[in-house]
Amino acid sequence: MMLAIALLLGSAVVIYLSCEYFVNSIEWVGRRLGIAQSAVGTVLAAFGTALPESVVTFVAVVFGRDAAHREIGVGAALGGPLVLATIAYAVVGLMFVLNRKKLGGILLSASAAQRLSRDQAWFIGIFLLKVGLGLVAFTLKPWLGILFLLAYGVYIWGEMRKEEDADAEVHDLEPLKFRPHNPQPGIGWALLQTLVALVVIFLSSQLFVHQLGEVSPWLGISPQLTALLLSPIATELPEILNAVIWVRQGKQTLALSNISGAMMIQATIPTALVLIFTPWMLGPALLWAAAVTMLSMLGLYALLRKGMLTGGRLALFGVLYLLFAAGLGTIGVH
Repeated sequence: MMLAIALLLGSAVVIYLSCEYFVNSIEWVGRRLGIAQSAVGTVLAAFGTALPESVVTFVAVVFGRDAAHREIGVGAALGGPLVLATIAYAVVGLMFVLNRKKLGGILLSASAAQRLSRDQAWFIGIFLLKVGLGLVAFTLKPWLGILFLLAYGVYIWGEMRKEEDADAEVHDLEPLKFRPHNPQPGIGWALLQTLVALVVIFLSSQLFVHQLGEVSPWLGISPQLTALLLSPIATELPEILNAVIWVRQGKQTLALSNISGAMMIQATIPTALVLIFTPWMLGPALLWAAAVTMLSMLGLYALLRKGMLTGGRLALFGVLYLLFAAGLGTIGVH
C-alpha cells in the first residue's frame, strides 16, 4: 500500500516536471515554425498531451479481450471531455485568481474570448452529434467515424491558417531547457525536447493510472467508480498541469487554448474509434457525464459571448464535477 502511494505521488511529480519541459519546448517549436500562439495551444500542445489518452482508447477498443475491456475506451471517450470541461477549466480560473496581483484583472482579451467561443461552438455541435449517435443503433453507424476524423482535420486546417491577433499576449520565451545558454535554439533541439517530454509524460501517466487502480480498493472505492470519477482525472493530468504552468507564467490564453484543443481531439478521434470498433450505445452513467459536460460548455460559451468570463467564474466550473459525482450515486453507480 505504501509503495503504491509513493509511486502515485512520485509519478504525479514526474508528470508535472515533464510538463514544464513540454510547454517550454512546444512554444519554441511554434516560434520556429511561425505558428500563431493560439494554434500552439489548440493544435501542437493539445495533440501532444491528448495523445496518451487517445492511445488508451485505441488499445481498449481495438485490442480489448472482451466487452468489459472495450467499455474502458467507451468511458474514456466521455470521461475525458467531462474532466476538461469542469476541472481543467476550473484550475485555470483558480490559478488566475491566486495570481491576480501579478497577472492583472483581465483573464482574456476580447479577440481571444471571441476565438475561444468559436471553438466552444465547434465542440458543442460535434459533441451533440456524438451523444445523439449513442442513443440509436443502425447499420451504417461505424462509417460515421470517418466524419469525426474529417471534422478534426478541418479544425486543424482552420487553426493553422489563423494569423496572430494584434492584441495577443506577447511574452519572451524562456531558454530551451535542453539548450539553456543558447538564446536561439534550433528546431531540432526543440523537437527533441518535446519528444522526450512526451515519452516521459506518457509512461508516468500510465504508472499514475495503474497505481490509482491499486490504491482505490484500499480507500473503499469500487473499480466502476474509479473508472468514472478518478481515471479520467489521471489521464487528463498533463492538460491540467500545463494549465497550472502557463497561468503562473501569465499565459492564460495558451492554457485555455490547450484545453480547448484537447477537447476537440477528445470529441473527434476517440469518438471515431469507438464508433468504428464498438456499438457505441450509452448507458445512464455515460449520458449523465455527457449532460454535465454540455451544461459546462453551454455556460462557458454564454460567458464568453457576453464578455463576462472571469477567473472566479471559471473556477466555479469545478462544482459541476461534484454535481456529476453526486449524480452517480442517484443513478446507482457505486
